[in-house]
Amino acid sequence: MMNIQQRGENLAKNLVIVESPTKARTISKMLGRNYKVKASFGHLRDLPKSRMGVDIENDFTPEYIKVRGRAKTINELKKDVKNAQKVFLATDPDREGEAISWHLNYLMGLDENSKNRIEFHEITKNQVLKALKNPRKIDMNLVDAQQARRVVDRIVGYEISPILWKRIKSGLSAGRVQSVALKLICDRQKEIDRFKPEEYWTIDAFHKKSTIKFVSSLQSDENSKKIKIENEKSAKSIIEKIDKENFIVNDIKKIKKKRNPQKPYTTSTLQQDASNKLGFSTKTTMMIAQQLFEGINIGQEGSVGLITYMRTDATRLSSEIINEAIKYIKENYGEEYATKGNSYDKKSKNAQDAHEAIRPTAIYRSPYEIKDYLSDLQFKLYNLIWIRTVQSQMKAYEYLSTQISLINNGYIFKANGNQTVFDGYTKISQYRKKEQLLPDLKKDDKLKAYKIEKTQHFTKPPAKYTEASLVKALEENGIGRPSTYSSTINSILSRNYVEILDRQLSPTELGFTVNDFLEENFADIINVDFTASMESRLDDIAENQVKWKEVVSSFYKEFKKDINKAKKDSTDYKVKTELLDEKCPKCGHNLAIKHGRNGKFVGCSNFPNCDFTKSIVKKVGVKCPKCGHDLIEKVTKHGKRFYGCENYPKCDYAVWDKPVGKKCPKCNHPLLHKKTRKVDMIYCDNCGYVESEKK
Repeated sequence: MMNIQQRGENLAKNLVIVESPTKARTISKMLGRNYKVKASFGHLRDLPKSRMGVDIENDFTPEYIKVRGRAKTINELKKDVKNAQKVFLATDPDREGEAISWHLNYLMGLDENSKNRIEFHEITKNQVLKALKNPRKIDMNLVDAQQARRVVDRIVGYEISPILWKRIKSGLSAGRVQSVALKLICDRQKEIDRFKPEEYWTIDAFHKKSTIKFVSSLQSDENSKKIKIENEKSAKSIIEKIDKENFIVNDIKKIKKKRNPQKPYTTSTLQQDASNKLGFSTKTTMMIAQQLFEGINIGQEGSVGLITYMRTDATRLSSEIINEAIKYIKENYGEEYATKGNSYDKKSKNAQDAHEAIRPTAIYRSPYEIKDYLSDLQFKLYNLIWIRTVQSQMKAYEYLSTQISLINNGYIFKANGNQTVFDGYTKISQYRKKEQLLPDLKKDDKLKAYKIEKTQHFTKPPAKYTEASLVKALEENGIGRPSTYSSTINSILSRNYVEILDRQLSPTELGFTVNDFLEENFADIINVDFTASMESRLDDIAENQVKWKEVVSSFYKEFKKDINKAKKDSTDYKVKTELLDEKCPKCGHNLAIKHGRNGKFVGCSNFPNCDFTKSIVKKVGVKCPKCGHDLIEKVTKHGKRFYGCENYPKCDYAVWDKPVGKKCPKCNHPLLHKKTRKVDMIYCDNCGYVESEKK
């Protein structure tokens, strides 16, 4: 007798192939028993890992093979294809997804001219059903653009890497886009290292009028000549001439201003905001966004995709979601907050504009209504996306900007304030700026200063890149595309070319060495302009303006010259081994500082004959309050830094923030130093005492 599972399989007349099992489960629940939804688990056919796999002599023909270890998946899919009346390829709606569908089409023996490719930018029942009604042929222009990128990157990696092994250190590799990202970080660090700070001083006057306290700052003399104070002597000289009792209102300017809501999220702006506001890495942001896109079980609705596709450089919104947002705003905040609709459909420079912006699939599915079904990280990211989308259809924030000019013995002080007239889109903002109120004054009014303060400053060097600012720089320079930002950063981190210190990207010694080698030998290939130009050429392939092998051939002609030059370069780039006085406990040879995928470590200089290694211990300089041993810096398996006792596991004392070696005056617990993008303070985690805090 046929069992229930076999009956179900026979009823499944249509086969839908997606990339991930999560997406397969979500879509399967939407389509019912006439459809079978299976996952390919990504690429099933690709270039070989063990060799270049590109026949340079034969017009750059790629050699595709079945991905190792995926035979079972391929055979199962072939069986499902054989039993299906119709097959739909529903891989991701981008170039990579198009290429995966093309490879699937080949492996499954399907007609290359059949209309079996479907795409949807949100995983909701309506959109999936709509896509099934509108299948199309595989777009070979998109496939060829992906092939060109893959082949060029493979050539760069396989031609440069052996030279890096010989000239610098074995096991290294180079990538076309990653090398430019490394160059940006190294160039910024060199700029910081060259920077010489200059001293300057500011003078502020502190006033109080009725209940309002405000500050005015020295700007210029009465002839509008800006005053530059270079040292403390000059600052003291000016203060001696100021009469604390006699500040006269010289001018009052009041201007009504507007600040419009920001555009809906692209991949780049989402990664930047998630980094700045939530502290997410680009890798975490894309991982959580993928989960939200593929589907979350939210109770009675079942598993549903909560956001649209997360790899996009477009800001446009569909009319359906605009109308839904406007309706929601009117119902929940009032008609005065809703616009007539903003589509944000103007295409920006370098944008492919293939998809909508990243937005919720349903505005009425508000974050707090489904919070119980989401993890903490999922909720935070979904909330960020939902708020940004709703705000994009709200009216501008309006405020009154006031500037008061005060004169005192020929010196002009200015105070700036702002007062909300209409809160507009900031009504649902989690990051609203505080108002700076100024008293109601008239020209020639007289004020006193209860304090005049001089402050020393030094000019600051340009800031190091964070993940957010690097993504912004890559996008502004046209380097990479939405799907590549996260993998680019992860690549230079995993290769130990760059490390993250206090949320900033810093080049390692190895990173500097690799960058120096690449700049010396591949300056015309590994640079911002060339890489941006290559991205444009890939776009041209996708738009059928040029053939992909022509682009690869043009690139290789110049690249080959650089390879020949690099092989003749006699400069010594070898990373020197730093020997330690300490002897190896296994063989007696000196231990040395070595570089690995996860940073520096201590290893035996007699490697490979001796494989002894140990981690580098960073002492905090503070004793453990529980047992008296040294506290050391440690890192979790997810890369998060914390501080614990070196006597672990006998002693389990551990804290996230760095101990400062002082005791709390209230409860005698150790004081800690917490430093994040928003907070810099010394505090007690036991009683809440705060010793110092910088804003």
